[in-house]
Amino acid sequence: MLILASASPRRRELLKLTGEKFRVIPAENEINPPKTLPPREYAAQSALYKARAVAPLAGAEDVVLGADTVVYADGEIIGKPHGAADAKRILTRLSGTTHSVCTGYALIKGNAEYIGCVVTEVTFRTLSEREIEDYIATGEPMDKAGAYGIQGRAAVFVSRIDGDYFNVVGLPLCEIYSKLKEIM
Repeated sequence: MLILASASPRRRELLKLTGEKFRVIPAENEINPPKTLPPREYAAQSALYKARAVAPLAGAEDVVLGADTVVYADGEIIGKPHGAADAKRILTRLSGTTHSVCTGYALIKGNAEYIGCVVTEVTFRTLSEREIEDYIATGEPMDKAGAYGIQGRAAVFVSRIDGDYFNVVGLPLCEIYSKLKEIM
């Protein structure tokens, strides 16, 4: 059986699209890697930490999936905002620019670990201060890396995407599904 080591409702919904049966066991007491790591390595290591936290609860034939998504812009890893003011700072920074969305994933089956990272480039059109404030007032950006959800109201901010859309939502389905088929 597949085990999703995440409490994210978005990842749960995305994983359902694969048709694979799975159960959810969120990773507790998550350890974050140092933010000095390159974004791909940071996201992959964070995903691995989550999967390793849940792996002891898995059976011998189970596969544990951990994932972590980060936004990367101008040399900085941007996580979830720490309140409305931080969300405004982040969205103002992303306005009119292109940034990277990195989703690291880790699959653990027994003693074998498989890790990877998918990167998608996202371009925002220039946003007005009012648009940013109205979006923050919805509460939508508060639990999302980069302070936005491409699958929600922020869809109208995105003028271009280069790469995997589902990666930006939080799980690169094609790559993960392909890897699952190899190891299950």
